[in-house]
Amino acid sequence: MSKNLKNSILIVVGILVLNGIGNTFYKRFDLTQDQRYTLSEATQDIVADIESPIIIDVFLEGEGFPSEFRRLQSETKQLLEEFYAQNSNIHFNFINPLEDETNRDQIIQQLNNRGLTPMQLTVQENGKSSQEIIFPWALASYNDVTVKIPLVKNKLGSSQQELVTNSVQHLEYAFADGIGKLVHGKTKKIAILKGNGELEDQYLADFLTTLKDYYYIAPFTLDSVATQPKNTLDKLNDYDLIIAAKPTEAFSENEKLVLDQYTMNGGKSLWLIDAVAMEKDSLYNESGRSIALPLDLNLTDLFFKYGVRINPYLVATPYSAPITLAMGEGSDSQFQNVRWPYSPLVNTTNTHAIVNNVNIIKFDFSNPIDTLKNNLKKTILLESAKLTKLEGTPKEISLDVVTQEPDPKQFNKGSQPLAVLIEGEFTSAYKNRIKPFKLDSNKDEGVTTKMIVIADGDLIKNDVIKNIPQELGFDRWTGQLFGNKEFLLNSVNYLLDDNGLINIRSKEITVPFLDHEKISESKLSWQLLNTLVPLGLLAIFGFIFNYLRKKKYSA
Repeated sequence: MSKNLKNSILIVVGILVLNGIGNTFYKRFDLTQDQRYTLSEATQDIVADIESPIIIDVFLEGEGFPSEFRRLQSETKQLLEEFYAQNSNIHFNFINPLEDETNRDQIIQQLNNRGLTPMQLTVQENGKSSQEIIFPWALASYNDVTVKIPLVKNKLGSSQQELVTNSVQHLEYAFADGIGKLVHGKTKKIAILKGNGELEDQYLADFLTTLKDYYYIAPFTLDSVATQPKNTLDKLNDYDLIIAAKPTEAFSENEKLVLDQYTMNGGKSLWLIDAVAMEKDSLYNESGRSIALPLDLNLTDLFFKYGVRINPYLVATPYSAPITLAMGEGSDSQFQNVRWPYSPLVNTTNTHAIVNNVNIIKFDFSNPIDTLKNNLKKTILLESAKLTKLEGTPKEISLDVVTQEPDPKQFNKGSQPLAVLIEGEFTSAYKNRIKPFKLDSNKDEGVTTKMIVIADGDLIKNDVIKNIPQELGFDRWTGQLFGNKEFLLNSVNYLLDDNGLINIRSKEITVPFLDHEKISESKLSWQLLNTLVPLGLLAIFGFIFNYLRKKKYSA
């Protein structure tokens, strides 16, 4: 057997052995600097639980996509390929929903009716601008159940590149969250407190509808505390989380002890509290004035023991949302949006999982929170802008403030905490105190738990127009959608999270983009470079080759 034949056989055998090893030991390597294609442990756990085919239809396909959104399209494909590599039950398709031009309007309406709102983009090519409509959504179907998955993570004031960067960072969370809802279903229970003047259901409708996709929800009234306090506590302990949405009536000592012992037993809670009684609707009268008064809910000692204090001041800042007023007289009056200092906007740079990459959040008549020293960990989630002033109460609030030029020197109180996360082993507010009723299993020291206190009950309140609840955070006058719902949903997810999914939100991904201005300026030079240089190299190679060939055969 010749030496060449032996080498050929060895090469063939080596290739077969390598293929066999490759099929037996499958491994993907993520060589990106930010590990963007390495799925988190929480995502892997969710994907591993898929036991039957799940179909994902992605509507990121079509002509005329801006380059930034083509990047979002490619990143989505890459991510779904990683999902498929983890579990072959995941199948995905990229669909152009507007491919049929003849039924374009009808298709847009059908998708809108399913809650898949379109997005209008500006496409700039060759110095010309055009408008394109896309549907940045995906639908995931599993065992005859379908959920919608948003692919765009919007933020007020973001450019298209910033929007796509935010969206790419959000992709893993969006798909893991959607698939998790299909695969795991509901396990946790939430009690919505009633009986102390909390917001009516119509003003909570949008947020509660969102929560129902994740958790079991039920109203819980504390009225029975007066006659059956122990039984009330036992029933409340069946819930994993309680939400107090803008109570306006004081809590009794019996109710407070039940809430305190619920916390000692490890119960989680989300408090949206007003320390000042003031409503924007109360200003819409002939005088355009109303009085803001301190609101005593009899919770001060409870929160003080837990390490926070909500002060009865109003937070005012120039960095605020507008109020819509009729300006002018008679038939010449027009609705105008004017800055309203009592609606602070919070654009946080905090990297905590609850608020990381969240859209701007809107408050109304919010109050400052003091954090007090104790053994509990306190994290300020949201705070006002640096230009802030505090106005004591009682105080007359007038719509005339919109006509006054704000004096920056008055806004000298610095950033004020508006939402605080408290974590750790709580100490009972009734430790070493006479209790309003006797409990057989009273606890002075609690187990590890979490609580979020937000100094504004309106943060959770959606508008109601003609008895129809609107989307939480949507301002119908300006058309802006604030991040209130996302922040609250993240808060609930964090308080109840048992699989680390919320931490996916903190994943940082850098998405490099081309500079379109530089491309436009140097377009001709690069075209010439890419055209002439290869031809020049080919000509040089041909000249050298012919020279060497002539030299060889002429000798």
